[in-house]
Amino acid sequence: MTQGRLSVLAFGAHPDDLEFQIGGTLARYAQMGARVTMAVVTNGDVGSSTLPMEEIAEVRRQEALAAANLIGADLIWIGYHDEFFFHNEESRRRLIDVMRQAEPDVVFCHWTDDYHPDHSLSGQAVRDARIMTAVPNIVTEHSPLSRIPELFFYDTLAGINFSPEVYVDISDTFPIKKDMLACHVSQNQWIRDIFQADLTDLMEVQTRFRGLQAGKRHAEGFRALETWPRAADFSKLPLG
Repeated sequence: MTQGRLSVLAFGAHPDDLEFQIGGTLARYAQMGARVTMAVVTNGDVGSSTLPMEEIAEVRRQEALAAANLIGADLIWIGYHDEFFFHNEESRRRLIDVMRQAEPDVVFCHWTDDYHPDHSLSGQAVRDARIMTAVPNIVTEHSPLSRIPELFFYDTLAGINFSPEVYVDISDTFPIKKDMLACHVSQNQWIRDIFQADLTDLMEVQTRFRGLQAGKRHAEGFRALETWPRAADFSKLPLG
């Protein structure tokens, strides 16, 4: 954990997941002076109707980097193949090492019952690896953490199968969130091609709906870890 400065680590299964779901919260953390790290689990290499896999993966990496740069966040590009993330010993060790590298006080990940298997499985993998980050006999490239970080799950697409316990007001940072998502030009096109939808419109509807629930103009929803030791310190979320 970073001495005297809150360290926040957010895992997204794909490039654009973090911007879509918690870009406003990450922007608030950055404005508070926290160290923010955005970790992207897969490389998005199937997310194009026209470009080959290696090319679209590099395009999406650059888009993710541009979005992270908007709030001064670090980017960790983990690089598993899109649509083919599996929770196994190798991936568990990799995620343990990413958490050790970032030294977070707070970790965010996907809810474990989402529409996309990369979302659900990466959420499960992060949840399961959390305690192991502080176990010395599990050896990875980076040193074990001195303290187990808090963990929070974030919303699902359209809020399906997810009931927030707490909300973060992102009314002031919504324009930044929108700019971060707009960096993902290729994904906007992919969503139009495959779902006949607009990514930004989907995001705005969701933040307005969560805002309605929270009594704010725009909000993002979160749940604490549902197993022992359960995340308890909601004060680490930028709620005010």
